[in-house]
Amino acid sequence: MLEKTYEPGAVEARISADWLKANAFAAGAGAKPGAETYTIVIPPPNVTGSLHIGHALNNTIQDILVRFNRMLKKDVLWQPGMDHAGIATQMIVERQLMERQQPGRREMGREKFVERIWEWKGESGGAIMNQLKRLGASADFSRERFTMGENGAADDQMVRAVTKVFVELHKRGLIYRAKRLVNWHPGLETAISDLEVENIEIKGHMWHLRYPLADGATYQFPIAHDEEGKPTEWETRDYIIVATTRPETMLGDSGVAVHPEDPRYASLVGKFVTLPLVGRRIPIVADEYADPALGTGAVKITPAHDFNDFEVGVRNNLEQINVFTTRGEIVSAEAIPAAYRGMDRFAARKAIVADLAALAEEDPTRGLDHIEDKKIMVPHDEKSKLVVIEPFLTDQWWVKADVLAEPALASVREGRMKFVPQQYENTYFAWLENIKPWCISRQLWWGHQIPAWYGPDNEAFVAYDEAEAQALADAHYGKPTPIKRDDDVLDTWFSSALWPFSTLGWPDETPELKRYYPTSVLVTGFDIIFFWVARMMMMGLEFLEEEPFHTVYMHALVRDEKGQKMSKTKGNVIDPLELIDQYGADATRFTLAAMAAQGRDIRLAINRVEGYRNFVTKIWNAARFLEMNECRRVEGYDPRANKLPLNRWIVGATARGAAAVTQGIVDYKFNEAANAAYDFVWGTFCDWFVEFAKPVFNGTDEAAKAETRATAAWALDQILTILHPFMPFVTEELWAETGKFGPARESMLILTEWPDLSGLEDPAADAELTWLIDVITNVRSIRSEMNVPAGAKLPMVVVGTGETTLARLVAGTSLITRLARLEEISPQANVPGGSAQFVVGEATWALPLAEFIDIPTEKARLEKEIGKLDGEVAQIDKKLGNEQFVAKAPEEVIEEQKARREAAIDRRDRIAEALKRLS
Repeated sequence: MLEKTYEPGAVEARISADWLKANAFAAGAGAKPGAETYTIVIPPPNVTGSLHIGHALNNTIQDILVRFNRMLKKDVLWQPGMDHAGIATQMIVERQLMERQQPGRREMGREKFVERIWEWKGESGGAIMNQLKRLGASADFSRERFTMGENGAADDQMVRAVTKVFVELHKRGLIYRAKRLVNWHPGLETAISDLEVENIEIKGHMWHLRYPLADGATYQFPIAHDEEGKPTEWETRDYIIVATTRPETMLGDSGVAVHPEDPRYASLVGKFVTLPLVGRRIPIVADEYADPALGTGAVKITPAHDFNDFEVGVRNNLEQINVFTTRGEIVSAEAIPAAYRGMDRFAARKAIVADLAALAEEDPTRGLDHIEDKKIMVPHDEKSKLVVIEPFLTDQWWVKADVLAEPALASVREGRMKFVPQQYENTYFAWLENIKPWCISRQLWWGHQIPAWYGPDNEAFVAYDEAEAQALADAHYGKPTPIKRDDDVLDTWFSSALWPFSTLGWPDETPELKRYYPTSVLVTGFDIIFFWVARMMMMGLEFLEEEPFHTVYMHALVRDEKGQKMSKTKGNVIDPLELIDQYGADATRFTLAAMAAQGRDIRLAINRVEGYRNFVTKIWNAARFLEMNECRRVEGYDPRANKLPLNRWIVGATARGAAAVTQGIVDYKFNEAANAAYDFVWGTFCDWFVEFAKPVFNGTDEAAKAETRATAAWALDQILTILHPFMPFVTEELWAETGKFGPARESMLILTEWPDLSGLEDPAADAELTWLIDVITNVRSIRSEMNVPAGAKLPMVVVGTGETTLARLVAGTSLITRLARLEEISPQANVPGGSAQFVVGEATWALPLAEFIDIPTEKARLEKEIGKLDGEVAQIDKKLGNEQFVAKAPEEVIEEQKARREAAIDRRDRIAEALKRLS
């Protein structure tokens, strides 16, 4: 006997253990002989991480696809694993050492520090995988991989894969070493990727500086203009004004740029300015980067410390002068005035501004012109939000990403790989068509060490191992020569770009690689299209000459119920583990699936999770009700052999429900699939079939009872099957419990075949039961809309009945009167006065309400309610029609107003229909 209530906490761990014991998650589990493969690689969560709501959505969607395709009897592999997350992991361990007042990494040395990280990984690395198991993720955990391999040893397959790709790309001329600008983290002293940089708006300043012209040069600068913008007055100047938000970088200026078509500065191109405080002569160059409409139209150029300036410097052959150390201090170099050497960059900023102001006091044509308060975007370390990131000129390893991007672009353009929703291909194209060289080296100790060794003159030798590098060096120098390995490690995205094939055993030609590559679909967030998706495409096409997946499903963000992005600062973070603890994994998963509309962010409200927990309870209670009424599976039951319209109808409705769920999953419309399941299970099976079956169960017709019991048990089996990808725990538990009666189950639900119920619909039964439901629903709506007392039993009149309606009334009167709370149903020639009416079929149905409600008062109430709703809609329309409101209001506020308008119109229409009935 089923327990009275379903307790997720008591069931989920046991079911999870049963699945693992049965190897139900293993690659190929339950597959038919010769089945096609279906492979998903998990976006590897960071080893530092814990399950957040984005992970919960991402892995719920993956698990729905995996469980569905496993039930289609395909050979399914869901490949799990984790990313070593270079910077994040190193930061955590360094912080731990500091908090415990233990020696830092530099005191420990590289070898001991890396050993310490491996220890930490061993202690906490499995946390997120265990959390994914709690969510119900059915990945093949026996195949779990790690981007650094098992121990980071050179002979580990994952390490060999990374080494091979680096060496081969270098041989092909696609990896090279060069001095270029990178995002530099002065705290960690490493280059970082764009993804690890967050631009934060702050209240800052724009310092306008006067640079004196060298060699006594002067020019005429316009100071007044007419209405058409033509200059009318000029003054003679021997200086040029530039503006900057980072005055400390002026120490590295090597030029001033003006637009080639700016008449104000045409005579100055090719001349020089003298850099204040430094005394260095720097040229004035013509470059289209300088915008005549911005500021003075003249721009200081610091090639070593600004990405745009770097490009200007390359075009104009300007010197690249680095003014910072790796820690963000001013370098001690001859080109730098002694007063600033060794100063922190922000201390130097203050000192330089003060010195420029003092210079201006001595000579108003020199130094600081004026300071402008200005909101500016400043790049920060994305994790801490505290460290300001510097564009920094340094020797790094680079990939010619533009070459690798061409096949990856062609693959999407030619339809070999598609994005769902399709709109994301535009983002993909925009990034890849304008791709820059990819910096792949990081000045860290945790990661894949770069397979390059250096000779005494800094000549690099890229090789699979030190012996090979030594041989290359000895051949190059013509004698045995000592070499030293590169200290740097590879960008985390370099190893994760190989994930679809490295996890299958590449570079070895393994059976798994042959069977499961290319994979089927990738499920990921839109924010890493460039950082991960595009790079997997590049590497897969370059090394296996095939796309790593044929479809990329991009899911949106999970926001709070007001549409705001979740953050610890706002205090609106929803922890999925807390949801699982409180409401169960099934309700949590179903909520995320039911809200996962393509291309639309999810607004997650706790009451939605509560609602779907009630859905879990509804399914449990329905199963318990059927059990109490002896609804057991029958050997050889054939749904096509049913005689009762009720049973023929529910079989057809089950077929339609299953088809809708199937189509929703196949189309990656998970919200439509989940809502189709919900509507059928609760709205059709529980609300109507179970209610209609009660008189049969309580009746004396044994044949009708037997057929209805067998049909109910069959329908419940189909329900458990189509709900399983969304709600794996409660469905598996009910599958086992209901399997104790009737014929033995062939397998656990997870390995049961997905139902094909095509051909089971019965139009005649559908028409009869739909008619019955429509009549009852209309009566219930009228009772609700007209405020009819709940206990009142109404009479109902039917006018214009034909043979079909009369026949259906004979069969269905008892159900209609019971479920609509009616006194009687009587066919008559005319509609009585004071009746609310509706039409179903060829008949008009009327409820005389004069005895039960005050009709004039009710009409007035409804008219007043319509007026109130009209006013609400007009007010919202006024807001949404206000351009200033729309421009300034946050997106979530606009969406809330639109939702309120939609709800008000829907309610107004329903009340208007009620008023029409009374008239």
